[in-house]
Amino acid sequence: MEGPTPVSALIHAATMVTAGVFLIIRCSPLFECVPGVLNFIVFVGAATAFMAATSGLLQNDLKKVIAYSTCSQLGYMIFVCGLSSYSASLFHLSTHAFFKALLFLSAGAVIHAVAGEQDMRKFGGLARMLPYTYAAFFVGSIALMGVPFLSGFYSKDLILEIAGGSALITSDFAYSLGLISAFFTSFYSFRLLYLAFYGESRTARVPLEHTHELSFRMATALLALAFGSVFLGILGRDLFVGPGTDF
Repeated sequence: MEGPTPVSALIHAATMVTAGVFLIIRCSPLFECVPGVLNFIVFVGAATAFMAATSGLLQNDLKKVIAYSTCSQLGYMIFVCGLSSYSASLFHLSTHAFFKALLFLSAGAVIHAVAGEQDMRKFGGLARMLPYTYAAFFVGSIALMGVPFLSGFYSKDLILEIAGGSALITSDFAYSLGLISAFFTSFYSFRLLYLAFYGESRTARVPLEHTHELSFRMATALLALAFGSVFLGILGRDLFVGPGTDF
C-alpha cells in the first residue's frame, strides 16, 4: 500500500502497523496462559525480522527500503513479546516511532526536492545540496542501526540481550536471526545513505535546478523528531524497563 510520505510516517511509525504489537502487549495475560503460543510468537517474530531485513537489502525505491525496515523492527517487537518481556517491546515501539517518522519525513523532503523521483540510483551528491535534510536522515539512520547512545541502541540491544539470556526453546533461534537482521539493517541503511547523499550527482538536470532545502516549519518537525531519536532511549529507559517501573 502506497501513500503520501507524511501518511507513511504516521502509519509506519506510530499507528496502523504497530497496532498488532500493542494488542499483544495489552493481551499479555491471555498469551501467558496459553501453552506453546509464546514459542510460536518468537518464531514468527524472528522470521519476520530476518525476512524483511533481507528484502530491504535489494530495494532501490527510497520509501520501500524504509518500509521494509519497519517490518523488520516489528519482528523484534513481536519476538520479545514471545519472550514475555512486554515492557521491552513497548520501549522499542516508542523509540522506533521517533526515528522511523524522522526517516519517512526526511525521505519525503528528498523526494520533493528532486521532483518526485524515488529511485535511489538516480540521486547521489544530495548532501551538498540538502545539508539539513541529510543531517536529519543521518540521525534517523544511525538510530535505526542501533549506534551506541542513540535511542535505537537502548531498545534493540535490550531485546537481543533478553533473547540471548532466555531459556525458552526458540530463544537461540530469535537471538541468531536478530543479530543477523541487525547487521543487514546497518548494511541497507548505509547503502541508502551512500546512494542518496554521497558521490557524484546522478539526478537529471531539470530536477537538480529546482532542488531546495526544507521550509522552516518542516525543519522544526524534523528537529523535534531528531531530538527524540537521540535522547528518548537514555531518558526513557528507566521509565519503560527500569527497576520498579509500572510498565
